[in-house]
Amino acid sequence: MDDTVESLDTRELDIGDDAEEVDCESGETNHAGETHIPFSAVYGTVGFKETDAQVFLRSTPITAKILEVERFIRAKDRFNTSNQRSVSRAMPVVFRIEMRHGNFTWVVKRKEKHFVELHRELLRYKTFMRIPLPSRSHTVRRKSINQSEVRQMPSLPRGARDELAREEQVSSRRKQLEDYLNKLLRMGTYRKYHATMEFIDVSQMSFIHDLGPKGLEGMIYKRSGGHRIPGMNCCGHSQICYRWSKRWLVVKDSFLMYLKPDTGAISFVLLVDKEFTIKMDSKHTETKHGVRIDSLSRTLVLKCNSYRHARWWGQAIEEFVRRHGKAFLRTHRFESFAKEQENIPAKWYVNGKTYMEDVANALEAAKEEIFITDWWLSPEIFLKRPVVEGNRWRLDCILKRKAQQGVRIFVMLYKEVELALGINSEYSKRTLMHLHPNIKVMRHPDHVSSSVYLWAHHEKIVVIDQSVAFVGGIDLAYGRWDDREHRLTDVGSVTRSAQGMDQTDGSVISVFKGISSFNGSCSAELVDLPKLKGVGRTRKSRFSLYRHLHRHGLHHGDSVSSLESRGGSVRSLQTGVGELMGNTRFWHGKDYCNFVYKDWVQLEKPFDEERHLLQAGQSSDLLN
Repeated sequence: MDDTVESLDTRELDIGDDAEEVDCESGETNHAGETHIPFSAVYGTVGFKETDAQVFLRSTPITAKILEVERFIRAKDRFNTSNQRSVSRAMPVVFRIEMRHGNFTWVVKRKEKHFVELHRELLRYKTFMRIPLPSRSHTVRRKSINQSEVRQMPSLPRGARDELAREEQVSSRRKQLEDYLNKLLRMGTYRKYHATMEFIDVSQMSFIHDLGPKGLEGMIYKRSGGHRIPGMNCCGHSQICYRWSKRWLVVKDSFLMYLKPDTGAISFVLLVDKEFTIKMDSKHTETKHGVRIDSLSRTLVLKCNSYRHARWWGQAIEEFVRRHGKAFLRTHRFESFAKEQENIPAKWYVNGKTYMEDVANALEAAKEEIFITDWWLSPEIFLKRPVVEGNRWRLDCILKRKAQQGVRIFVMLYKEVELALGINSEYSKRTLMHLHPNIKVMRHPDHVSSSVYLWAHHEKIVVIDQSVAFVGGIDLAYGRWDDREHRLTDVGSVTRSAQGMDQTDGSVISVFKGISSFNGSCSAELVDLPKLKGVGRTRKSRFSLYRHLHRHGLHHGDSVSSLESRGGSVRSLQTGVGELMGNTRFWHGKDYCNFVYKDWVQLEKPFDEERHLLQAGQSSDLLN
């Protein structure tokens, strides 16, 4: 008994829910009433031995059916022709088992010895849970499970190990093992045990509907290296330059990935592409029983425990990918990896105004993920203008707000050569990552390790929940916002008209008066009186743009939309936030390209530009 206790992992103590809830796994219900696991579960993975792992669908049974029994010849008898008849009568068998769980169907192959090993592991687990150890945590865990269910663990009928000579024995054993497995899977206590899940090839990635159909899964050993990206490999190619690591491999329709069993973290994702191939001979794998997977980004080598195991893995991966992911295996129109789609809603953008407004609305509607890649990204840029709701539509404030709501945000920026460019991507990365832990930012490429200098990311892409994408767009950065009027100048004030007043308080809200300084921080959510932080100090003398332009030979018609008259407002603006009266200010901080003082160097001081503009206006009025 002491040996049994010492051989068990203490992390296996926690059973989780009680008996009444043990069959109701985690998940959500969609509009059709079907139980599903949300895509966001990929970010909440835990170690395989943790009992709070979200694996199975709620209130959905899992069943097993042995489809057929395969016989094979041992390697030592493969070329033995003298006793061929005796070998054929006692060949070891492999049970081909079809598993079903909701809409997911998959096949596993197990031998008699695998059933025996699973049963022994569950017996040790059962024994350990019945021992009243003097530990508070163990006592709590023992009380949280149904002890009667633990005691009612099904027994495994005795068999003839792997050799079944007669067909009657095969048929009888097939029925026994099928009944044993189905009884076991109906007990939540044993179904959620990590040894059972490994036996039926399921993990936390198995039943996430948005990841596609369930493919082959299992524990393998993978060889380090193989990356085709410069800077990611060891300098050598001999056996001393790589190591073998134990990983859980997951095969999906358009990608393969492997996880770390101890933490559940996703270590690497290999995309299926036109160069995707499978090789299984020792010449290519450089190991006795191996599988080699090639793609445009990496050569992945797996090590299996037998020749048959390696063949099963290689053939199953190739068959599954060709059946479900064949669209990614060939080149499409314009040398694209993606297949052309029909009846896809699309919108064409010309100016930054409508583009950034739609990006802001899409970011606000995000539920799970946000991906952004830019050549240049300015965290303090306003996506909706004129600014009449404080900092609500400033990019960094939007991202912080969504991150606080649980949305995962990933940003990739071009890592510039600082001697040549002053876009200061390090400041952008530091600013965004300090907002919330859910915001991850990387800069690429690493010029030192990759030896890449004369190349840059010019992709401007925003992807929301893998459903809405803005591609070939505009950097979310300074100097990009404009509308079809293409104003030459921009000073003035914004005031709500009486027609656009808030019906709840019946007052006219003056949102932005004059030109003031910004402190650059994201303000809290403002409901009653939205305003820009730092706004409130009005200047004593107003800079008259009309007089300034008239003195330089410009006429009133040159920029009628932005000029201010002596009497006050020139026009009213119809916007998405109501009717605004007055000359509208659209550019703020470094985003305002001042013909007197242009500063895109000190990006860590984004609103210093406001003070320079204010000083220039006051100086002009004094000259008058």
